[in-house]
Amino acid sequence: MPRGKESDPFQAALRMLSRRPYSTAEMRRALARKYPDSGEAISQTLHRLRELGFLNDAQFAEQAARSLARRRLGRIRTRRELRAKLVDYRVIEPALERAYDGVDERLALEQILDRKIPTLRRPFTRARFASLCQSLLRRGFRPDDIMKAVRSRPELQPVADDDGIVVIEDEPK
Repeated sequence: MPRGKESDPFQAALRMLSRRPYSTAEMRRALARKYPDSGEAISQTLHRLRELGFLNDAQFAEQAARSLARRRLGRIRTRRELRAKLVDYRVIEPALERAYDGVDERLALEQILDRKIPTLRRPFTRARFASLCQSLLRRGFRPDDIMKAVRSRPELQPVADDDGIVVIEDEPK
């Protein structure tokens, strides 16, 4: 049988799982797109995959959360990513707790700032300051942690120029 032309939802699901892990709802959605008139077969397939241990939302959520934590993403972003993967909301928080146990998010934030600050264009205007903060928010860090980290950096302290526009001076060379 040619690849991608499986007539059986179970075989299609196994092929999909061989490429990457799926949450139960994500698998249901993918199979429903591929087999729109096979609701009962899809339900049986999902039940069988759970019985065999190939679909487990708690395990999937924990693995995904650990992976995102290693990439230095904050809890907020990780939670958002898990929701986007249609993970059952009841397993998201326990997975986050286990994934971020022992992870110092503030240290990760400081490390990201250490990498970003040298790449920022000078003079450092309000718009660039806002852009920096927005990029850190997108990475999933808490706004109060971002403001504390940014304000603690002397190289990011604003200075008003002659026109009253706040800029950040270049570091002395």
